[in-house]
Amino acid sequence: MSRVLIIGAGGVSGVVVKKCAMLPEYFSEIHLASRTVSKCEKLQQEVGKDRVVGVYAVDADNVAELVSLINQVKPDLVINVALPYQDLPIMDACLETGVHYLDTANYEPKDEAKFEYSWQWAYHDKFKQAGLMALLGSGFDPGVTNVFTAYAAKHYFDEIHYLDIVDCNGGDHGQAFATNFNPEINIREITQRGKYWENGEWHETDPISVREDLDYPGVGVRASYLLFHEELESLVKHFPTLKRARFWMTFGDAYLNHLRVLEGIGMTSIAPIDFNGQQIAPLEFLKAVLPNPGSLAEGYEGLTCIGTYITGIKDGKEKTIFIYNNCDHAQCNAEVGAQAVSYTTGVPAMIGASLMLQGKWMKPGVWNMEQFDPDEFMDRLNQYGLPWQVVEVEQSPFKR
Repeated sequence: MSRVLIIGAGGVSGVVVKKCAMLPEYFSEIHLASRTVSKCEKLQQEVGKDRVVGVYAVDADNVAELVSLINQVKPDLVINVALPYQDLPIMDACLETGVHYLDTANYEPKDEAKFEYSWQWAYHDKFKQAGLMALLGSGFDPGVTNVFTAYAAKHYFDEIHYLDIVDCNGGDHGQAFATNFNPEINIREITQRGKYWENGEWHETDPISVREDLDYPGVGVRASYLLFHEELESLVKHFPTLKRARFWMTFGDAYLNHLRVLEGIGMTSIAPIDFNGQQIAPLEFLKAVLPNPGSLAEGYEGLTCIGTYITGIKDGKEKTIFIYNNCDHAQCNAEVGAQAVSYTTGVPAMIGASLMLQGKWMKPGVWNMEQFDPDEFMDRLNQYGLPWQVVEVEQSPFKR
């Protein structure tokens, strides 16, 4: 048996559920839980009760509720595609019930726009002593970008020195302003200060203040802005030869203009205000009025391009490669009814889970993606919808 409990029923979860349902050889029994059980029931109807055999309502902030549900379902693995605030309660529940754990994004506290791995890395000894495994960040970025780096280090370099992760969404959803994943998480991420690693220390920048115009395969030239992203934290730890590591994401002028206006009038704040006698964070209200990312798939056109530029040394000579994936929004919608940003997160979650359930990626403790052999994961990306390419370039588009 390979019974999984998937927690969360948003856009990414829809991809995870449908891709798992297509692979009974890895996922013999699927259970699905969310705060809103009707979302689970809708997914169950779409894939069939023979594949999603149970749906449940659960408050993923409540450890006791989670423990009760896990004890009822008795899964081999919990796949967490809920909110990042809920990582630690779900990890606590997995420890209490003796079940393996996987997520796609690292923990961040709800009352502070800050994300780092320290809270989850602190669980390593507990999981190891319990004989359980937790796999962190099995999405695309983080996730596939970590595996791209490990693959490059294994097959293309003796040492890697410079790493630039680039994330371009070249698609058009036709909305005036919308985020491609949870608006609350997305806006918290891009409005905080940028951060990158260079010469053995972290350096900070003002939000959306450092720009490079990059030419993305399949998309073209797009304005790309330096952000902090969690995979940088684990990659500089596990690849100590890195002299510099950065993360870039594309934004159009219209998106940034909307964002600046919303920020200027306080709508991106996470500090609660009093509204008609109720405490509400403006960003939570904004999330409620923006388009649901899961609703964007129909009519979404264009490609994403996410990859890693890596410069290092091989046989005493410097070289640069670019490992990347293009993903087509319309093709994702045709296959699983999702846009490409959800697809590129959901497919790697399924692949990471399949490797854990097979025992190919399985060792007690808390681990990041790059700490495992990358080859099988890379093969499954090609097999299950996220084909990748490696291009050797004459020089990196980034200055030293």
